[in-house]
Amino acid sequence: MAELLTQEEIDRALAGELTHWTQQGDTITRSVKAPTFMDGIHFVQRVAEVAEDLDHHPDIDIRWRTVTFTLTTHAAHGLTARDLRLAGDIDRLVD
Repeated sequence: MAELLTQEEIDRALAGELTHWTQQGDTITRSVKAPTFMDGIHFVQRVAEVAEDLDHHPDIDIRWRTVTFTLTTHAAHGLTARDLRLAGDIDRLVD
């Protein structure tokens, strides 16, 4: 099982490379606004492919053009390095 991150490690990541993400309890969340609904759906598809390769899957909420990703490691009951890795991958896909 993956090891939980300390709050200091989470804070460092959110203040560093993952500035678009916010912590909400045992999760981190980011919303992305797509130019069109279909662009948002295509973006979700690309994230799904990366998540499947990592065998680590985000919770995804689609509201018209806004896609919200929520990450946590359910098996560990909190945030792990796997969440930070997927968050960084999602950020790279946005760019």
